[in-house]
Amino acid sequence: MPNKTVAFTFVETPTFTRQIKELATDDELKVFQESIIAQPELGDVIQGTGGLRKARMAINGAGKSGSLRVIYLLIAEDKVYLILAYPKSTKDSLTKAEKNELKKLSQALKSSHQGGGRS
Repeated sequence: MPNKTVAFTFVETPTFTRQIKELATDDELKVFQESIIAQPELGDVIQGTGGLRKARMAINGAGKSGSLRVIYLLIAEDKVYLILAYPKSTKDSLTKAEKNELKKLSQALKSSHQGGGRS
């Protein structure tokens, strides 16, 4: 029986794009995306954010403490929104206010996806 193949679409928020350009190479991002494709639920669910996940992204030459944290949202089984990227050394946990803002964003993204992208 053949394995089910799912084509993933990665969508970057403008904030993520700006952050990742400063923090990682295209190859490092590609490796991270491949890890999400292999294991979509890789990251831990962040409580109070509407289903956002936080995963570690390895950076060449940096240990675990020098790695990045990527906040992402898996929609259905084929679409991943890359929301935020930041060094673990500068931020360990999200504040309640940040979680509330991210929850609003995740709800809007889910609503947009369910509505076929219509506003």
